[in-house]
Amino acid sequence: MQNTQEIWRLVEDHQEDLIGLSDRVWDMPELAYAETRSAAEHRKMLEEKGFRITDNVAGIPTALMGEAGEEGPVIAILGEYDALPGLSQEAGVAEHRPLPGDGSGHGCGHNLLGAGSLLAATAVKDFLAKNGLKGRVRYYGCPAEEGGAAKAFMVRDGAFKDVDIAICWHPAPFAAVNEPKSLANCRIDFSFVGRSSHAAAAPHLGRSALDAVELMNVGVNYMREHMPSDARIHYAYLDAGGIAPNVVQGTAKVRYLIRATDLPGLQQLITRVRKIADGAALMTETTVTTKTVSAVSNLLGNTPLERNMQDQLERLGPPPFDDADRALAAEFQKTLSDEDIASAFRRMGVPVRRGVPLADELIPLDAKGAAMVGSTDVGDVSWVVPTVQARGATYAIGTPGHSWQLTAQGKSALAHKGMVHVAKVMAGVAVDALQDPALIAKAKADLAARTSVDPYVCPLPEDLVPPIKMSPAV
Repeated sequence: MQNTQEIWRLVEDHQEDLIGLSDRVWDMPELAYAETRSAAEHRKMLEEKGFRITDNVAGIPTALMGEAGEEGPVIAILGEYDALPGLSQEAGVAEHRPLPGDGSGHGCGHNLLGAGSLLAATAVKDFLAKNGLKGRVRYYGCPAEEGGAAKAFMVRDGAFKDVDIAICWHPAPFAAVNEPKSLANCRIDFSFVGRSSHAAAAPHLGRSALDAVELMNVGVNYMREHMPSDARIHYAYLDAGGIAPNVVQGTAKVRYLIRATDLPGLQQLITRVRKIADGAALMTETTVTTKTVSAVSNLLGNTPLERNMQDQLERLGPPPFDDADRALAAEFQKTLSDEDIASAFRRMGVPVRRGVPLADELIPLDAKGAAMVGSTDVGDVSWVVPTVQARGATYAIGTPGHSWQLTAQGKSALAHKGMVHVAKVMAGVAVDALQDPALIAKAKADLAARTSVDPYVCPLPEDLVPPIKMSPAV
């Protein structure tokens, strides 16, 4: 307990600086692989806090790593700082007020995610130095989690090969150990090429690439009845072939996002979707080519680390929200439906409570909520390093992910308190691991058992390189 109190105080020593970092990153929302200013802010903070810095991790200009300490175990704490398109919003206002600019916003709280992780890493750095302990703590600045799979590229490049355990977190409505469930996914662009012609004078000479895309979509829609119920398939048109209806569209492109509970299941679905695309091309006498854009693995859990993280939460207690925080959260809840709020409780596997705007309880480790049907590139890290992930209570209960409401709460006092709270939890796990070799050994044995039958195979094609800049049209 003495060490616990010490690491909490060390987190508090740096909280003002890192809260400032989270607000600066909120002010400069940047999309996947284009987080140049955000990465620069993180690099500057790493320099100020005395870390040794490695730039261009895995050849990605906006990926970086800061290390402190000597010899001993290596503890990685993962951060992110990418934003999302279309979620610009004035801070602290419980009505939709987009800001002028390109329309991007931190609708998933990654401005907090990166700063909170760096806060934890800085406290661990100080703990090592003050106690004369052998060990290293690393902060990994990871770009492009939102669809860019940067951590998968970093894993493939060997960035985590000497790491003993990895710790991370994500903004959430509740404080909890993250249930390690997510979907493996792959994004593939299908480009169809046909033949343009005059749609009225010579329609028989045209071969419509747009028809091919639409037939592909119909085929995939019929396939949905005959695939696992926990799999997901989504699509978006990247190129519909033009805006002139009197021209047979000679080109068209669609991006598919295919998700499954594990990598073998993902590969099976990808094969089936590719066959449907080939069939659509055959029916329309067009040709189709494909390009994989990104891919990530499903999350693997780690029971020893999850139990330790739950212990950290229970030592610390719920986040210290006050009446002003609850009042602001209640204003945001007014913009949500009753089902939004109820679903947030159900997803965590706890009874629905009305009139509770902010988390005032810790979620039990054995609570079983609804299955997580999203994806994260933390999954790839979890296949090669024992990994644990926290949920940090940083917004009103019921706030949808990827929403303007979440963006609006990203600079609030309640978000800052939740970020500092979860930083203490992560730092506590790191300190326990550094001082208890048995915890690291148990975590590694747990990972070895989970991967003994199906070892990690990177889902990224060998020739795929991370893009310097990604946009929805890439």
